[in-house]
Amino acid sequence: MSRVCDLTGKKALKGNRVSHSNKKTKRRFYPNLQTKKFFIEETGEWITLKVSAQTIKTIDKKGIAACLNNLFKKGKI
Repeated sequence: MSRVCDLTGKKALKGNRVSHSNKKTKRRFYPNLQTKKFFIEETGEWITLKVSAQTIKTIDKKGIAACLNNLFKKGKI
């Protein structure tokens, strides 16, 4: 499975690992993804999403229905 947030689309970034001698080698910065189940009250069903920790905080603040509706309006889902 790919390391991409289901709601926001966050994915790994590329960068350099820099040693003490300032030698640079490639590395990846992965998002903090968590697999979490959410209950949608309108439909009465559970969904499982792989979301970033920042997205979980946003869902706790706004609610899962509001976040999904926002994505539908933007055309991302």
